[in-house]
Amino acid sequence: MGRNVERFKMEGPNALWQVYRTVSRFKAVRNFIAIQIARYCPSLPVKNAIYRRVLGMKVGRETAFALMVMVDVFFPEKIEVGDNCIIGYNSTLLTHEYLIGEYRTGKIVIGNSVMIGANTTVLPGVTIGDGAVVAAGSVVHRDVPAGAFVGGNPLQELRRSGQ
Repeated sequence: MGRNVERFKMEGPNALWQVYRTVSRFKAVRNFIAIQIARYCPSLPVKNAIYRRVLGMKVGRETAFALMVMVDVFFPEKIEVGDNCIIGYNSTLLTHEYLIGEYRTGKIVIGNSVMIGANTTVLPGVTIGDGAVVAAGSVVHRDVPAGAFVGGNPLQELRRSGQ
């Protein structure tokens, strides 16, 4: 199954060169500063407050973002994380892709009780179902079913929970 992204065509230089036509400089700078503070913040409640109140993310109760997690700087409001999740060390949650002739945006929806291992990249337009586990170092380029244990690049289902 493909990712659920919106595509926006761009004329001229590559889309990243034109980033400030798609997002305001103020928003980008504000978000960058907030994200850097959150990446190093040792208090999970304070970190989640930054994500919710400054960045507009939906973050569930008792969800833990580990040290150095990088959330999308341009469209963090497109990230939804359920209750009781762990987002592992140095993982990246991207809700945008800037390409040569277009840019894409897509929501990331992470269910409840999901565990994402360290150094994982989640791409735009992906849903990760309740109770899923994503192995460390994975690239999540497609939806992950509830209860699945997935890993790798390319992403593969390793087993279903209970197996």
